[in-house]
Parts: sequence; structure tokens; C-alpha cells
Amino acid sequence: MRSPARILVVDDVADNVEILRMRLGSLGYEVVTAEDGEQALAKVRADLPDLILLDIMMPKIDGLEVVKRLKADSALPFIPVILVTAKANPKDVVAGLDAGGDDYLTKPIDHGALVARVRAMLRIKALHDEVQALNQGLAAKVKAQVEELERIGRLRRFLAPQLAQAIVSAGDEKVLENHRREVVAMFCDLRGFTAFAETSEPEDIMQVLAEYHGAVGPLIRQHEGTLDRFTGDGMMVFFNDPLPCPDAPQRAARLALAMRDAVGNLVPAWTRRGYRLGFGVGMAQGYATLGRIGFEDRFDYTAIGAVINLAARLCSTAEDGQVLASGRLVDAIEELAEIAILGERELRGMSRPVTIYNLIGLKSAGASVV
Repeated sequence: MRSPARILVVDDVADNVEILRMRLGSLGYEVVTAEDGEQALAKVRADLPDLILLDIMMPKIDGLEVVKRLKADSALPFIPVILVTAKANPKDVVAGLDAGGDDYLTKPIDHGALVARVRAMLRIKALHDEVQALNQGLAAKVKAQVEELERIGRLRRFLAPQLAQAIVSAGDEKVLENHRREVVAMFCDLRGFTAFAETSEPEDIMQVLAEYHGAVGPLIRQHEGTLDRFTGDGMMVFFNDPLPCPDAPQRAARLALAMRDAVGNLVPAWTRRGYRLGFGVGMAQGYATLGRIGFEDRFDYTAIGAVINLAARLCSTAEDGQVLASGRLVDAIEELAEIAILGERELRGMSRPVTIYNLIGLKSAGASVV
């Protein structure tokens, strides 16, 4: 509300307008006037007064119609209206209040009553504006919080929750822009899943996938891996991006072995149901290009490069229970894990043979969890 308050006086009798203008002006208020309903509607929309003193009996548009239109206009803020008229019949008072008037004064106007009711209406206006401002501030805060939750939700599609929260807390998504970084990439899937899916009912397939994802998913979160994607039984996870971790090879090795053991615990139950399923992993370390891909409202975070292809080929080569790795990664984890060399293999899509290693398990000194 303005200070001083702006009051619109509407009356088709010039003397009445002048009397009210002088009385209100002497109290320090800013007074604007209108001589009929049409002019009043135009001035309200142009000036947005803080209070309206509105005569009921006027040509063109009477005061009751004016107040109805004002109260029905959702684009206008709350503006209290005091109806001013010579009609003192209780039915007329009720009609005026039903039309939307906030108070009622009868002519001739008592100065004391005028002052009291103007001040009362302006207090209501001030309180209403204060509440409106608080509501707007609250709405802005709620909007910001909803946007932050949506942002966290988008990040959590491909980040461990603690990493998503860290990026949101830092207020910086530049780490998700395209960049080059050394990563440890890991692919895993179920051995025999294609044959199983071809001969099983959809409900049985979904149950196996739910058990499988339920076993390995929490492990990915626990080891703070970035889940790039999963398609059916296949998963791609990488480490050291978007937030760097100095022990990415060790985390990847621990995760791969933990996942192997977790799926191994599921196999006996699957076997009893007649499902011949196993689990294999392929891992590699090297440089990749990482960043967001996709389109508005559906972005993913992914890694592209030779190291990704190598990890995928190793996964395809792995037999049930094997965790295969390339030499560069093995060099980084040789003090952590028991490793067996399997020799050189020709891998599809690779121009040269690749020396392959199988992770047997963790050495006793490195068996602690993340």
C-alpha cells in the first residue's frame, strides 16, 4: 500500500466529490476522483487505488455493477470498497454488501464515521498486502525448492545420491558438461539371460530382474559408482566422474567382486526354479569423453571412448563368475586383489589382441568395504 494512501472517490455529484476530497485531503490522503461508473473502472485499472469510496446511484453504470466488476476481475489486487449512498434501508445495505462492498456509509456522511471507516479499511488493505507479499515470498521459496528437488531427481538418475546432493549443494552443474577424463569403466550382465528370456514368461523375467537389480543396485550406490545405464540385465558403471575419486580402480574392483558374490547368492534359488543363469563382469581403465546427452526433459550422463568399448568386450568374453580386467587397471589394483592372467585374446572390434586378467577375490589386507 502507498504512503500516503491513494483513495478514489466516485460520485456523479460534483459537490459531494469536492466535500470528500477536502475531508480526505485534510487527513493527508492522496485523492483521485471519477464522476461515473465507466470512469471509475478505468481509473481503478490505471491507478490501482488503495481504497474506493463509491456512490451507488450513478448514470451509465451504477455503483453495485461497478463493485461487482471490480471484485470479479482477478487481475486486480484486493481494493476495499466503501459504498456511499443516501439509501439507508437495510435491504439496500445488504444488497451493497452482497455485491462485493466491504463497508457502507449513508449520506449525509458523518465526518467521524468517515474517518473511522476509512482508517479501518486501509488497515485491512495494509494487512492484506502484507499477507500477499508473504504468500508471494513463500511461493517463490516453494518454487525454488521444487526446482531443486527436480534438479536432484534428474541428477540421481545417473549419480549416486550423495554425489547428486554434492553437485546441487555446490550450485554448479558445469561438471556435467562435455569433458575428457580418465575413468574406470565396468560392464556386467547375466550369463544365459538371452536364452532364459526366450523361453520364460514375462512375469518370471521381471521377477528375476527385480531380484538382480535389488541385489546389485545398492552396491553401486555404496561404492559411489556412476550408473550410466541399465538395459535389462546389462549395466554400465564408471568411476572418477563426474566427481573425481583417487581410488577409482580400487572402488571398481571391490564393487565388481561384491556384485559377483551378491548374484552368486541368488543363483541357487534361480537354479531351483530351473533358470540357468550366471554373472560376468568386464572392466577397463583409460580416458573417455563424458557429459550429458539427450534432449530437453530427458538427459542422460554418459561416457564414450575406447575404454568403454574395451570394458564392454571384456564383459562379453567373461564366463560365469569371472571379473575380467585389462592390464592398465590390473596394475592399479594388484596390491588389492588376487589376480590370474588368462593371456591374450582377440576381442571383437579390437585391432590388436588384449591381455586379459581375472579377478579372483580381494587379498585379506584389502578386504575392507568402502
